[in-house]
Amino acid sequence: MAGENLEPSPLTWLGGERRLARRVGRPVRNFLAIEAASGVLLIGATFIALVWANSPWSESYFDLLHTHITVQFGDVLTLDESIEHWVNDALMAIFFFVVGLEIKRELVAGELRDPRAAALPAIAAVGGMVVPALFFVLFNAGGAGAQGWGIPMATDIAFAVGVVALLGNKVPSAMKVFLLTLAIVDDIGAIAVIAIFYTDDLSTDWLLVAVGITMIVVLMRTARVWYIPAYVFVGGFLWLAVFESGIHATIAGVVLGLITPARPLRSHSDRDEDEGEDPHIGAAISGRASASVVRRATFEIRERLSVADRLEDLLHPFSSFLIIPVFALANAGIEISGDSITDAATSDVTIGVVAGLVLGKLVGVSVFTWAAVRSGISSLPRGATMTHVVGLAAIAGIGFTVSLFITNLAFDDPSLVEEAKLGILVASILAAIIGVLVLSRANEVIEIEMEDVGAAS
Repeated sequence: MAGENLEPSPLTWLGGERRLARRVGRPVRNFLAIEAASGVLLIGATFIALVWANSPWSESYFDLLHTHITVQFGDVLTLDESIEHWVNDALMAIFFFVVGLEIKRELVAGELRDPRAAALPAIAAVGGMVVPALFFVLFNAGGAGAQGWGIPMATDIAFAVGVVALLGNKVPSAMKVFLLTLAIVDDIGAIAVIAIFYTDDLSTDWLLVAVGITMIVVLMRTARVWYIPAYVFVGGFLWLAVFESGIHATIAGVVLGLITPARPLRSHSDRDEDEGEDPHIGAAISGRASASVVRRATFEIRERLSVADRLEDLLHPFSSFLIIPVFALANAGIEISGDSITDAATSDVTIGVVAGLVLGKLVGVSVFTWAAVRSGISSLPRGATMTHVVGLAAIAGIGFTVSLFITNLAFDDPSLVEEAKLGILVASILAAIIGVLVLSRANEVIEIEMEDVGAAS
């Protein structure tokens, strides 16, 4: 599973005693295993983009983003997009595919499987989407920036979880799960907003093709086709159909993630056909196996994990450590000057984004959570207080990645885009600072394992 930190085998270079492995290889690997690592890379990419866009070489930055790459499918179809659009439309489809896999896992085996456990963070997420949007509309209703109401609805999972990870035991584990579940429900809302409200002119023909390809994927899953390259091949055509339909192409990634098989082909109940371990696996481990037996053993072991689990484990590092930093590098390059700061300070769009992400998230998540607890619909996790809720509500205002993404969909006017992006940067920094200050005041949490509770009683 993504996030596991197994020690490398001493038989490999990484697990060996060579100086480069000990001093570079393993430290880098351990850094990448930390929850906050992707957030650190995201901050680094953002910093590089800002410095580059405001340096004497800024022209090279924007020239690079606007360089076009053409992909031609014979005489049938030609895709001619800038690098910026390839990042936002193609690479981000992979990011949203991973998000879809995470949502599917939570629905099948995670917090969203149990309605009672999911109720509190789901209610909090609704508050964290509705109230920020209302704050934005309050400043922009009827104005040129009214279409950007979806910008402050988003929560950046990588940033938010990274900030909380740095706080250690100031935050109970149950509240970290609360934040993660809230962010996932928030992602579901953002995906719905993108699909429904930020869609260009719709091509019915291509939409029908996309629906047909989706049905093919469903039939493949029903027929127990578990060969991942087949899904990659069909998924590529689904992305193309969605892209051409006018619906944003990232929705193709979400759809594929949600229909990816999340249960293993070999369940726990049929792991052992008789009493002991599968004979093929035993033979492979003992070294008495032929190539065909090793292949069968590999299949038996692999298929005890679902396709969704394997794909998430494979793609999560690629998404977190490459796609998201590249996205930030391509989208966070804002030219900052005295005039732009003055314009932003008086811009309804900038003020609406900051108010929505900083105040809207804080009020929405906190009040909706308090109301759910007070009404008896749900209860706070053990060891958590409303101070933790308020702190996490503030951190949920870090809307960086998805907020930037929605900005590009909401506005065609470059000046509005720049004002919104500056607002997102300022709001995300303020939200992180406020959240850390609030959570730092929370008493350190001493978590008691359930068996200890039982022993004490």
